[in-house]
Parts: sequence; C-alpha cells; structure tokens
Amino acid sequence: MSDNSGDRYWQRTSTLMWIMMGLWIFFSFIVHMFVTPLNGIKIAGFPLGFYMASQGSLIIFVVMLFWFAKAQDKIDREEGVAEEE
Repeated sequence: MSDNSGDRYWQRTSTLMWIMMGLWIFFSFIVHMFVTPLNGIKIAGFPLGFYMASQGSLIIFVVMLFWFAKAQDKIDREEGVAEEE
C-alpha cells in the first residue's frame, strides 16, 4: 500500500468511525433526553419513549454493528487491505 493509498484508506475509515460515533451518541443520549415528548407516540401499544429506552436503542446498536462491519469490509476490499478468507 503506497503512502497516498494509506492516507485515503485512513480518511475513509476515519469518516466511517465518526459517522458511527455520531449515531451512537444520538441513540445513546439524545433520543433518551426526549423520552417524555416521545411518549405521546404509541408503537404496538407502548409509548415510543419507553420503547426506545428498553428495546429500540439496542436494536439500532445491533444494526449499526452489522452495517459498520459491512462498510469497513467494503473499504478494506476497495483499498486492497482485506483479509482473505
């Protein structure tokens, strides 16, 4: 991997990391700061605030993990640093 290629790889990986960090902060803290107003919306009979606090954030985190792994693998393959299976 050339130096320029390494810089591009790190830039793409870093961007992905910051996007994931932003989403994590949003679903960990920001959504939970608005639990009371969200409770006015019902999903399957449960208030949305309760749902996000008990299940929603956990589901989002699992989806984020799979999305991150797929996106990082794509970056690795495009930059020529993927591990062979």
